[in-house]
Amino acid sequence: MSVRSPLQQALESCAGRSYPLHMPGHKRRMPPAPGLGCYAWDTTEVPGTDDLHDAGGILAAAMARTAALWGAGRSWYLVGGSTCGILAAVRAAAPFGSRVICARNCHKSVYHAIELGRLSVTWVTPPTDPAFGVYGSLPPAAVAAALDACPDAACVILTSPTYEGVLSDLAAIAALCHARGVPLLVDEAHGAHYLPLAEAHGWRGGAVAAGADLVVQSPHKTLPSLTQTALLHLNGGRIDPDEVERQLDVFETSSPSYPLLVSLDGCTAALADGGDALFAAWRQRLDRFSAAVAGLGRLRVFCLGADAPARHPAVFAHDSGKILVNGGAAGLTGAALAETLRRDWGFETEMACGANLLAMTSVADAPDALDRLAEALAAIDRAAPACPAPPLPPLPPPGPAVCPPAEALARPRRLCPADRAVGAVAAEYVWAYPPGVPLLAPGERITPAFAAAAAGLEAAGTRLHHTVARTPGTLAVLADPDPAAPGTR
Repeated sequence: MSVRSPLQQALESCAGRSYPLHMPGHKRRMPPAPGLGCYAWDTTEVPGTDDLHDAGGILAAAMARTAALWGAGRSWYLVGGSTCGILAAVRAAAPFGSRVICARNCHKSVYHAIELGRLSVTWVTPPTDPAFGVYGSLPPAAVAAALDACPDAACVILTSPTYEGVLSDLAAIAALCHARGVPLLVDEAHGAHYLPLAEAHGWRGGAVAAGADLVVQSPHKTLPSLTQTALLHLNGGRIDPDEVERQLDVFETSSPSYPLLVSLDGCTAALADGGDALFAAWRQRLDRFSAAVAGLGRLRVFCLGADAPARHPAVFAHDSGKILVNGGAAGLTGAALAETLRRDWGFETEMACGANLLAMTSVADAPDALDRLAEALAAIDRAAPACPAPPLPPLPPPGPAVCPPAEALARPRRLCPADRAVGAVAAEYVWAYPPGVPLLAPGERITPAFAAAAAGLEAAGTRLHHTVARTPGTLAVLADPDPAAPGTR
């Protein structure tokens, strides 16, 4: 990326004017690690560098450039990842102790926001895609039903695209929410590439264009920006921007990294200068890959082709930049696929879970990277025996929520052997990370379906993370055998 953004130019100018008798301790003279070059821009809030939490100079101008590029009413740079943006956005939209409508397949950071705000939740669970066993799109009708049942909801929270690239009909959902005066908050961490200049190349249906009130994105996932960089976009007048600022003061560091901020403005500059060519080349790489894997016999690659309604009835749309491969019909787990690609082909993939493998692509991939991946998958497909693996248990529907997560986490708990936990109420989260979507949340009744799915995933090599139980084969459950709390859902 050869474009020097205005923020970078300003910091370079500031760095050359004076000797730093201020943070950081490397004084722009001693690299923190050999070869690390961005320390030269690593400064603090001094005259000329602006203040992220009270921006009125070069940072305000940089964020305005980004808002214009994405088509947002206002944008904030985040240096704590999408996590800090989600925490701040939920807190700004939902007053302490209020009720929210939330998709059950949200990232753990949404659950943490619910805990911190002591929010009551009406959960809406998307249907499962039968072909790949992942969550499908959130149906607008389900959101409408939840809004009818909860006219006092402070906001609706959902994820689109999901970690696996599944998109929901955000325009329809936003219209339903706004007709009732309810803000829509979208975790679009995996969809920062959904911006106006990408629409001509097939990336349509983003949250900003749909009019979502608050949208959180992670440019570092699919765009040329450093890890931990994120964006928070605001649209319309349903959310007070001053309250968003106040919550960012709470959840984001007061010592933001200027190299990360330069990264975000540099990403904006690169897209504004040559984004059309970048997205066109990305689309060409993806189209070649799709054509090359169309003839696979046993490995399956998620694709919304002509047979989409029959194969993927629960999916409204899918981001083809997320390559989801299922090895079940070849007798391969996702972990086995990942190991083969690592050992024999030099690819390190993003995620292996159950029979699925996820490869993430971006505008910055090498021209031949996806061609080589298609070649690798074809070779694995040819060598795979015709012995399907035993089917994994389907993605378990959540058990009934007996009490809100914060209440469950505050109650007395005990460790219970996992094989005897069915019927108890969970006192912890259980998830595979990535993607970080809880299979089990505090306050939910533990069901046989969860127990079977957890056992099947672990047998397939997927590591499940527990937030309390550290002893293998145990779960943290509420000590009270029947802690039903009136008024909870």
